[in-house]
Amino acid sequence: MPLLHNLRVTLEMIKWEHSIFALPFALCGAMLAASGLPTAHQLFWIVIAMIAARSAAMAFNRLADAAIDAANPRTSTRALPAGNLSPAFVTTFVIVSSAIFIVAASQLNRLALYLSPLALAVLLLYSYTKRFTRWSHIVLGFALGIAPSAAWIAVRGSLDPRILLLTAAVTFWVAGFDILYACQDFQFDRDAGLHSIPRYLGISRSLWIARAFHLIMLLLLIALLPAFALGKLAFCGVIAVALLLLYEHSLVKPDDLSKLNAAFFTMNGVISVVFVLFIAADLLFRK
Repeated sequence: MPLLHNLRVTLEMIKWEHSIFALPFALCGAMLAASGLPTAHQLFWIVIAMIAARSAAMAFNRLADAAIDAANPRTSTRALPAGNLSPAFVTTFVIVSSAIFIVAASQLNRLALYLSPLALAVLLLYSYTKRFTRWSHIVLGFALGIAPSAAWIAVRGSLDPRILLLTAAVTFWVAGFDILYACQDFQFDRDAGLHSIPRYLGISRSLWIARAFHLIMLLLLIALLPAFALGKLAFCGVIAVALLLLYEHSLVKPDDLSKLNAAFFTMNGVISVVFVLFIAADLLFRK
């Protein structure tokens, strides 16, 4: 069936399996809010909301960047520039995913519903920031960084300033690895007039900025521990994240970006899962 084929191509295009980047941090925010496990109802709708929000954001990004992707040799084979999907179908996918996100928010609480359009605005409008600012990496980081705060609101129906530590940590984590990812397009960005840290500072200095961002992330995670009275298991989680980040950065060198995909996709998925497992263990065993 054409519809199922188009859906499969769309899911491949947006790499929906990479929802694992932000989902564990959202679950971490939910568990901190519940001081353990949230209800099955809350967990179900948080997961639905996260997958729908990311799907809408990624599909909209591909739609907004279709012309740019077509001009970039690295991305010219993506579904939209290659003609494997129509803009109309992807637009419909964005609208349906956004609607599912709002429905999921409505199943959680009133504040989550009221804030859902604002969250969508952040997620969708990120796609245009590289057209006018080199700090688009920070905007992307914040788009994913709101996940733990949104999950906290989903559980509590209010916002606690302490969870903003985790939002800030995720913001710098994502911004750091997005700088790494952007290094492979630094010459294209210059030629196309797009804005990024690598375009302005070159690859070598950009790698140092990514390292600095990840150091800030670790400091924020350390600050999270006393804020929520977390114990030794959570501290071990921060140590594990630090070691994984060290390994990630060892894969990428100014004169060798060949292992960038391993650093970007594999290691970041591992980092988020490892961290939430340690936080979950700390919260559950403490009880």
